[in-house]
Amino acid sequence: MSDAPAVATLPSQQDKPEEKLSYRLITGPDNREFCERITAALAEGYVLHGSPAATFNGTSVIVAQAVILPAAIATADAAVATAVDRLDFDEDLTAQAFEGHA
Repeated sequence: MSDAPAVATLPSQQDKPEEKLSYRLITGPDNREFCERITAALAEGYVLHGSPAATFNGTSVIVAQAVILPAAIATADAAVATAVDRLDFDEDLTAQAFEGHA
């Protein structure tokens, strides 16, 4: 029997699935590989965000496309709605506090 204390091992970072980013900007040369990267992102649940951008670097066309997760949109919309509700509530309190004052 060993006198060494048992050591709890934590799973390595590689064992954990990587959390999806809410926003990604995918860039690269305008070729099939770029289109495959966009297609893969769409298959992972991302949606296109805005129009693609393109530039010429003197040799080839470089393109960019933003993609976001729909949950990110819902979360952002909810945060904006909550902030607006708080502003409306604060305005009501301010109006009541100064009633009757010129």
